[in-house]
Amino acid sequence: MNLFGWRADMNILGLVSNDLAIDLGTATTLVYVSGAGIVINEPSVVAVEEKSKKVVAVGLEAKRMLGRTPGSIEAIRPMKDGVISDFEIAELMLRHFICKASGRKIFVHPRVVIGVPSRITKVEQRAVMESAESAGARNVYLIPEPVAAAIGVGLPITEPCGNMVVDIGGGTTDIAVISLGGIVTSESVKVAGHRMDEVIVNHMRRKHGLLIGDHMAEKVKHEVGSAYPLGEKKTMKVRGRDLVSGIPQTVAIDDTEIYEALSEPIGVIVDTIKQSLEKTPPELAGDIIDRGVVLAGGGSMISGLDTRLKEETGLPIITVADPLTAVVAGVGRVLEDNDLLKQVSNLSAFAV
Repeated sequence: MNLFGWRADMNILGLVSNDLAIDLGTATTLVYVSGAGIVINEPSVVAVEEKSKKVVAVGLEAKRMLGRTPGSIEAIRPMKDGVISDFEIAELMLRHFICKASGRKIFVHPRVVIGVPSRITKVEQRAVMESAESAGARNVYLIPEPVAAAIGVGLPITEPCGNMVVDIGGGTTDIAVISLGGIVTSESVKVAGHRMDEVIVNHMRRKHGLLIGDHMAEKVKHEVGSAYPLGEKKTMKVRGRDLVSGIPQTVAIDDTEIYEALSEPIGVIVDTIKQSLEKTPPELAGDIIDRGVVLAGGGSMISGLDTRLKEETGLPIITVADPLTAVVAGVGRVLEDNDLLKQVSNLSAFAV
């Protein structure tokens, strides 16, 4: 199967629709509309009534419900480790976002290009495509996220030179060396932003006897989390429930203890990058020494990661202006450039 797979259910109504590019992430879904840019940037969460399966909320509103819903409502993340874990809920979420991005037109059948992990299996590819089709897409194309991120940040991926991209999302860290439009070598590990949140939750439980939710863990990660010791001490107050008394409590923490807690997932990511470098052909490795390693994805925004990687690999580390939108920006460029679509379609393949 080519990099781009498709189902062609041609419908004349599709000719008047706005084509869409989607970064279908574990944590966040971003949607790019042809000619309009990024119009949706919302959490990949759906809240449904358990008995009727009726959708109560999608995206940001649904994320606010995580951990706060009554027994009759369940807030669900249909994506896990970068792929669909709940087909029915993923279809509902995609249908909502496609409808919202298309201005809630009833008869809309857009062409859709979706960014997915580079090591996604054929079964997982089919699940993504069928979900998008069931949600109303006319044609569905898939593109590996590292390739999309490279295009999004302006790397010359169709030239005979090596480009290394590290895309750290919510569920997976995807690493690829790209040359002549194809993935030469790739590595993927199911350790990324969500795993960082999990270790923070576990740390607060073990060290402070405090039970915190995903929202608070994410806040801790952004405010005092780091992949490299910070030069200036940071502290913050964390709210949760005391595991002994069951009473709400507030405790003070600092950046040093969170840096130590995050050492395990950060270490896994660093080791995976090193493994990918070891598999890179010598000629392309020389290119990477000159061109550096590009960081993309929301998980790459943790403080000090570029410094840690530079120290561990000895290579230049390039951080992009907006790592969270790099993938969807690249998928959007492919959507709007038929020549680029053909080039990447002909030259690339998934590394399964």
